[in-house]
Amino acid sequence: MTTRGKTRARLGMLTLAVTVLSATGCGTQRAGDAADTRRSPHPTPTAMSTPSTPVDFTCPGESPGPEPTGPASATPTSTELPVDHYAENHGFRVPLPLHGQNRCKGLATVARVKHALEPLRERGDFAPDSVRGALTGLGYSAEKVQAYQNGSTGVGFLIDIGVSPWCVEGTMSSDSTKADAFGGYPDGSDCEPPSGGH
Repeated sequence: MTTRGKTRARLGMLTLAVTVLSATGCGTQRAGDAADTRRSPHPTPTAMSTPSTPVDFTCPGESPGPEPTGPASATPTSTELPVDHYAENHGFRVPLPLHGQNRCKGLATVARVKHALEPLRERGDFAPDSVRGALTGLGYSAEKVQAYQNGSTGVGFLIDIGVSPWCVEGTMSSDSTKADAFGGYPDGSDCEPPSGGH
């Protein structure tokens, strides 16, 4: 056979191979496989589990209304990148919100804390030791309660409830007592705001 004849034969074989491969397809179903996907050991992309969005509901004693405010709801919602990256670089300082039943427990705890501190506020007793005493009187461990002077006429407080973490933070002044419950911080530093960053 001449060189020209060998080349034609090779081209013919190549064409035949391409035709055979095209006809067989490239699917994964083999002869004898049933089209019934219920027996498939591998989930289809639509059946794969996806992270669920936390569900919040109206808690006992709470009137339905707008989203709660405070540290627990301070999670950034914008999808735009910050120009100076400040929000991105300080995201580790944004408290984690509570959801579902934990949010309801948090609201109940906040109401209990405010109720315990109201007599002090009405008397004008803004001493950190008085606030710490009122909070430990609710059953919180003295090691888990912090109270500190907040300006000249106020006091701040932080309670580490200790449930994976679960925290209550607030301030008391002559005008009002404010408190919020949250789930710690993203870096796992419990109830204390982290001081580091990148």
